[in-house]
Amino acid sequence: MSPIALTAAPSHKRLFILLSVTLVSGFNQGLVLPLLAILLDQRGVSSDVNGINSMALYIGTFSTMFFIEKPIRTLGYKKGIIFGILLAAVGTSLFPFLTSLGVWFILRIIVGIGDSALHYCTQLWIVSSSPAETRGRYISLYGMAYGIGFSLGPTGIHLLTIANWAPFCLNAVLFLLVLLFVSSLKTAYPEQAAKQAAVSNRYAATYRLAWFALLPAILYGLMEATMNSNFPLYGLRVGLSKESIALLLPSLGVGSLLLMFPLGMLSDRIGRKPVLISCALFAGLMFLIIPLAGNRVFLLLVLLAFIGGFIGSFFSLGLAYAADLLPRGLLPAANIIASIHFSVGSLLGPGISGFGIQYVSTNSMFIMLGCAFSLFAVIGLLTRGAPPRPEEAASA
Repeated sequence: MSPIALTAAPSHKRLFILLSVTLVSGFNQGLVLPLLAILLDQRGVSSDVNGINSMALYIGTFSTMFFIEKPIRTLGYKKGIIFGILLAAVGTSLFPFLTSLGVWFILRIIVGIGDSALHYCTQLWIVSSSPAETRGRYISLYGMAYGIGFSLGPTGIHLLTIANWAPFCLNAVLFLLVLLFVSSLKTAYPEQAAKQAAVSNRYAATYRLAWFALLPAILYGLMEATMNSNFPLYGLRVGLSKESIALLLPSLGVGSLLLMFPLGMLSDRIGRKPVLISCALFAGLMFLIIPLAGNRVFLLLVLLAFIGGFIGSFFSLGLAYAADLLPRGLLPAANIIASIHFSVGSLLGPGISGFGIQYVSTNSMFIMLGCAFSLFAVIGLLTRGAPPRPEEAASA
């Protein structure tokens, strides 16, 4: 098979396997970030240092995007996913046995590289092979799989009652199971459009045509990393127990599961942009309300579930919107830019919010998130004009 061959529309088997990989990757991120934050806090590590250490995972994610496109074009999606699984599984397994703060920083980078390879290959494989009229639904399934894993991840914190290594061991076992599934897939490769060579700078062209569609990735990374890394620290400071924190974090994912597919279908009917703007407005408001809830678990549960519902599909809908605006040959570039944006948001989130909790206010992380999502909505409302047609973009 040629490395530039276009994959066929998603088969049921392939889609199930890719969604399984995405679910386990979501479980990994949903568990490891809050788990490590709690373990470091118990060791007396300050909030700002804790937040900086958690940034390492996203340093790995960010750096991967600068070299992953060419190897995947040559080796194909399957080998890229296998590479990601092995890195993430090995890195995760070593956390309980190598406890130095510096070593954890390196291990987080390794896990970040593995997760980045997984997400790049699964996202691009699904998006590039989905028909435009049902793209929102397919990418919603991807987001739902990640949301399920992300929601289940924090429940693994309860395994600390068995041993510190138990949650990490469960993660590694799940990675090895999906590795068996992936091994049964046929090799496939990203498409390289014939006119792509005529575009002097694919990344500049992608930004010019789909800049607004690529912004949700920054916000989703900002939200996910901030909540995973620093919500446990916020919860401990407002008087929440570890059990309550483990209950509250999954509510983000549960909320996203309830609305992700309906929002995907709605975006197929009325367009991605109005859905993204509306969700950002509601989520921004609710982030600003969270400090008023204090340590009332039920109220926090409801607010976080609504927030998860509104922005749980932010990354995937943004990627689907970019696919609406761009020719297929620019989709790999768009996927890389979206992943870099996600990494930038993820790098900024833990550091800024950890510094804010330590030196400004316990509530500063929610003020930051509320303002960020509200600003995105305002930019969307002020930006007008019909989106470019893919065939027009191809000839740009």
